[in-house]
Amino acid sequence: MRIALTLFLVFWVGMVQAQKNYKITYERNYNGNPIENQDFIIVLTNVDATRITSEQILHQTKDFPYEETFIDRKNPKNYIQQAFSAEGKSFYLLDSVSLEKQHFEFFDEQKTILGYVCKKARTVINSNTIDLWFTEELGIKGSPVILGQNLGLILEYNRNGNFVVQATKIETPKKAGITPNLNQSEKVDNLTYRDLLWKSRFTTLSVFEDEIINFSDASKSNDSILRFANGTIALRKIKFDEIPFGSQIFVELTTQSNGDAYDRTGSVFVIPTDSKTSFLDALEKGIQELPGYTNGNSKKYQGVIKTEAYTPLVELMRFFTPFGIHHYNHIKLKNKDWHDKVTYRQDISELLPVLSGKEVYIGAFIGNYDKGGHKVSLNLTIHKEESQTQKKMLLMPLFNTTNVMEMAGQEYATMFDSEKGLEVTFTLENEIKNAQLRYITTGHGGWGGGDEFLPKKNTILLNGKEAFSFVPWRQDCGSYRLYNPASGNFNNGLSSSDYSRSNWCPGTLTNPIMIDLGDLEKGTHTLQVKIPQGAPEGGSFSSWNVSGILMGEVLER
Repeated sequence: MRIALTLFLVFWVGMVQAQKNYKITYERNYNGNPIENQDFIIVLTNVDATRITSEQILHQTKDFPYEETFIDRKNPKNYIQQAFSAEGKSFYLLDSVSLEKQHFEFFDEQKTILGYVCKKARTVINSNTIDLWFTEELGIKGSPVILGQNLGLILEYNRNGNFVVQATKIETPKKAGITPNLNQSEKVDNLTYRDLLWKSRFTTLSVFEDEIINFSDASKSNDSILRFANGTIALRKIKFDEIPFGSQIFVELTTQSNGDAYDRTGSVFVIPTDSKTSFLDALEKGIQELPGYTNGNSKKYQGVIKTEAYTPLVELMRFFTPFGIHHYNHIKLKNKDWHDKVTYRQDISELLPVLSGKEVYIGAFIGNYDKGGHKVSLNLTIHKEESQTQKKMLLMPLFNTTNVMEMAGQEYATMFDSEKGLEVTFTLENEIKNAQLRYITTGHGGWGGGDEFLPKKNTILLNGKEAFSFVPWRQDCGSYRLYNPASGNFNNGLSSSDYSRSNWCPGTLTNPIMIDLGDLEKGTHTLQVKIPQGAPEGGSFSSWNVSGILMGEVLER
């Protein structure tokens, strides 16, 4: 293989340009209309070689990453794909198989493109019907895609009748510029090439990698990872560059049991530090540092609502661990092949103002009392896409009742046992257009009469008037049985993980809902959350973890 590659590269370096060169420009169309602001595909070809590139690459204005393809016409089985990343790295693959695997059906139809008579070939790839119109009149071969490279000169690529790549111009330059430069490029296999190219299209920020979240006084902080609440909270400071408005942001979390067999509440969050008091104060000095909230039931709920001097946690993701995935996969049931890990991936693009251009503390919490606990990895990916419309957006965290410091004394969210429920007052310095509440809610109380297993109506009131109400309920929990090897099996034939729950299932995340609040005037407003929380039974009680963030466009007058 090494000898073959050496001969192949010698061919490229020693290529002469005596033969006639062609430059073909292709335009992309969708449903009969040219794609706006497109980068035109360029094919440079002669009897010896073909290069697939683009107009922007030729003019050195192409954004990274980009890739080019080179076909050796002396050995038509071989082609090189080469990619260039924003980090200045280059990598390539040498493929000697794919071109031979292409199969086509040929038709008697003909049509003329740019004055050349073209024949029609068809293939089906992944349920897509692709028609290629090629001409043999020029005596050369080439295509704007890998497909059909050895048919002739492809002047039109038509996918499913609605996406068309068609030649718009054929030129004959003196120099073709077809030779690839592989001197500083790394040779990789096909799968590695695709993976590197895909990952170079976005930014990945690693927060945690195989970190343990458990319950143990032996859990200690280090130079990069801070641990609190007996190891049930892991925290790390992450710096974000400016993120263009309109970009997509995803949070991705993977978990495995490292000893804990139970389904547990989890949360990924950001700690706001723009107020006099922050949640970080409580982590470092104790839960008593946070302002208390009361509803008349004699309990004090720490750090759950916004005040003039405190901003609650910004919840990026609410998730629930399954029953013992990975650690308990030794439990055998017929026709049950357990998954080894669970991956939660969520779009959090609406929270861009919390992250863009800032250095923030990002934390993960899993409520558990197990020394082994859970193993977690956490990444954020940023997919830049500049929006033409720039808006000044408000993002105001109003409440978060998830007691992430449960193992350090933070009270469970049982404040919905009164008519008052949860109430927060906030002040707007400007009028807000199209205000929304990003609302996450899950009910807890894991016995037959607990709110975990009973549908309960959530009502949102704004300035004393009902703005929205719904019953949060998940009926698809049985879909995730293979995540739950340690889930208990009952006499009625169901597993515990099968049962419907109050907006969550073991092994899933809970999506936020966006509640429209209309336009809000400048000044002070009050928002309430009311839930008919069930009464305690013996030592069991119900609670509701709710978080809410006010969002909208700021109107400055």
